[in-house]
Amino acid sequence: MRALLQDGVLPPRDQAEAEAILRACVHCGFCNATCPSYQILGDERDGPRGRIYLMKHMLEGGVMSDLTRQHLDRCLGCRACETTCPSGVQYTRLLELTRPAVDERAPRPMFQRLLRWALRTIIPRPALFSPLLGLGRLLRPVLPYFLRRVVPARTAAHYRAAPVGMPRERAGLLPGCVQDTAAPQINEAAAALLARMGIALLRQGGTGCCGAMALHMGAMEEARQAARRNIDAWFPLLERDEITHVFSASSGCSQVLKDYGHLLRDDAVYAQRAQRVAEAVRDASEFVSAEAVSKLVAKGPGAQDRRVAWQCPCSLQHGLKGQGRVEALLLAAGYTLTPVRESHLCCGSAGTYSLLQPTVSEALLHRKLAGLESPEVSVIATANIGCQLHLAKASERPVRHWLELLADAAGCRAG
Repeated sequence: MRALLQDGVLPPRDQAEAEAILRACVHCGFCNATCPSYQILGDERDGPRGRIYLMKHMLEGGVMSDLTRQHLDRCLGCRACETTCPSGVQYTRLLELTRPAVDERAPRPMFQRLLRWALRTIIPRPALFSPLLGLGRLLRPVLPYFLRRVVPARTAAHYRAAPVGMPRERAGLLPGCVQDTAAPQINEAAAALLARMGIALLRQGGTGCCGAMALHMGAMEEARQAARRNIDAWFPLLERDEITHVFSASSGCSQVLKDYGHLLRDDAVYAQRAQRVAEAVRDASEFVSAEAVSKLVAKGPGAQDRRVAWQCPCSLQHGLKGQGRVEALLLAAGYTLTPVRESHLCCGSAGTYSLLQPTVSEALLHRKLAGLESPEVSVIATANIGCQLHLAKASERPVRHWLELLADAAGCRAG
């Protein structure tokens, strides 16, 4: 695609990167076939090809409008288009580069700015989010339906870590701001399962949100600050060999952590440290082997709810290119995977998307559940906390993290 970008819209280095991305696009339209928002809305401007034209128009000096920003906001950031694209267009990176300029040239109404600020301020901070979640759970029986369904119920599942001997390896744990508050059993299951593999998960003070919340809303400096905080916590441990890896049980967080090197590439102080931390990051699906699972399950009670519908989050299958990893682990644990229609399609969670774009999000949620739920399914499994909470709002089946299922089969459950 021919692109003649106007100087000053983006910083010089970002402009060069954006121009290279635009030139890679041959506007074939294959991306629209797998774009969730395009499938729902059917508008060219709500597909990757159309959005690329909108961003190109702005970068070439064209006028931005509220309507243009709305079409860009409707992107879920699922990266399905990147998996489909035969030219390797880095669409998500282009969107990240242009979002701050879009907000500058087409300022949002005050209410939208306040809502986005509140989401970025409250959700990533457990000290603020936890009391609000607790209050929501207390009032859940009397809340209106549309509020009650977004408040996750408490889980009764708990797991115990019982390592055999001294751990052979230690990994720094990213607890996850939402995950550790709304579904703490996921990290419990991870710790219990890995402990039996001789791996200890270390909670290091100072860690917090991975930065995804700010990154997805175009607040780039807030995202960089979140990254710097986590790097300050983990980099010294990596340098002293007190940990060998950084572990995340949420595929969405893993995707962002692995991008720290790029996020802070222009930071003279943090660039090298960021790259060191990013290279140490391992998603949970990379940390557990089918062989280890088979050995653990042989000593445990084995799979109980055997028939599983597996929802592979966009961050895992498109962002981390990890499709097939968890499926192999669930099979090794004795579970049976049921067929899933439109497995490539986003569930509609996408971080704060379900709150900011509820119409498209709800349509995708019900379309996803129609592909997952069948009479023989006992449980739906996923790998990302956002997907888990989103699916659970409307699912007739329990929705659990795959680490919980493995921990159950290995006998790690307490009580």
